[in-house]
Amino acid sequence: MYTWSRTAAARAALLAGLACAAALGAAYAAPAAAGGQGASAATAPAPVGVPAADASTAAAQAAAAMNAYGLGRAATAAEVHAWDIDVRPDFKGLPPGSGTVERGNTIWDSTCASCHGTFGESNEVFTPIVGGTTDEDIKTGHVASLLNPAQPVRTTFMKVDTISTMWDFIYRAMPWNKPKSLKPDDVYAVLAYLLNLAEIVPDDYTLSDKNIAEVQARMPNRNGMVFWKGLWDVDGKPDTHNTACMQDCMADVKIASSLPAYARDSNGDLAAQMRIVGPVRGADTVKPALAGTPAQNAAAARQYARGTLGLDGAKVAAASGQASAAGKPAAAGQASAVGKKAQELLKANGCTACHAVDKKVLGPSFIDIAKKYKGQGYAIEKLAKKVRDGGSGVWGSIPMPPHPDLGEADLKTMLEWILAGAGSQTP
Repeated sequence: MYTWSRTAAARAALLAGLACAAALGAAYAAPAAAGGQGASAATAPAPVGVPAADASTAAAQAAAAMNAYGLGRAATAAEVHAWDIDVRPDFKGLPPGSGTVERGNTIWDSTCASCHGTFGESNEVFTPIVGGTTDEDIKTGHVASLLNPAQPVRTTFMKVDTISTMWDFIYRAMPWNKPKSLKPDDVYAVLAYLLNLAEIVPDDYTLSDKNIAEVQARMPNRNGMVFWKGLWDVDGKPDTHNTACMQDCMADVKIASSLPAYARDSNGDLAAQMRIVGPVRGADTVKPALAGTPAQNAAAARQYARGTLGLDGAKVAAASGQASAAGKPAAAGQASAVGKKAQELLKANGCTACHAVDKKVLGPSFIDIAKKYKGQGYAIEKLAKKVRDGGSGVWGSIPMPPHPDLGEADLKTMLEWILAGAGSQTP
């Protein structure tokens, strides 16, 4: 929400939170040496784009947090600035740059089309981005089809009201397998291409920080957002008047509905796809649901979630199904330097976000891949092309993003390890 609307107080609070987070991280990653070495946010100058008041407020609140808990050091203004990359509807935070529709088409085809379709129309994995808007919508700023119950799908351009939201999201989160890898000029180009597909700008358009406000005035749903003061303003009044009773509360939460058994593993192992930070733990959706209440299952869910990460150099028994009695690493493939190198490359290139060694996540397990291509003489060449080009159809409809920048040697190392059984005894 803070991407769309933020008061000065809320912005300062956000920066303070980021500063505290960086300080906590520094306590584990790079604690300051005795004697007070290391920069301080209180003394570092505010970088370009960060108001001095915001930076000083964040620094003061971060310092107060450290004094209270004795952790880490104050984040420098530059460290806070590295996180503060959001772009507001008034385009504050928008970096300078430009990009053409033509260049955006090129980037889209190589980087984005495998998930979103050539024309942003794909509905296989994500909701379509383009479609459902008209010239009349561009004139009025209201998308008429949103009120039509016969409209089959709501696309991104039907719903989003601010172009800054799209710029911000593409810059920080795309492409899915390599977020933050696009430069500002690339983002302008990709967004220009999408705007052209939505018939908001012409084929020869160049989008830039200088004319993006003009494009905002043509967004089809620019007048479609409802403003509730109680939700957006820090000091606003809520739009409800109910009071919390806090009496006769349920002792245990009762789940009223859940996914049917046949759909439980449709998206692979959810536990392997979730961070272990915070109270939410992903369920092992490859196996049947655990009996008992959420509270009773919490310890087992936590242990399994940690096991999917291979913490402390070894997989937890719940994750791999086997423990190392002699204290040896249970994670597959760590017995050899080649195996370690392959696993490092797979993680660095985002492969482990969709694949695991011995279970389906979003894509097939490495062991299943090894079994499928066992004995095929041209397996490495075939898979190398698949990894570089991306695509879908062999293992289902969910597409694999392309990886055109992978080095030949690194790709061969990964594929040889996978085809050898990914460290298992029986590929």
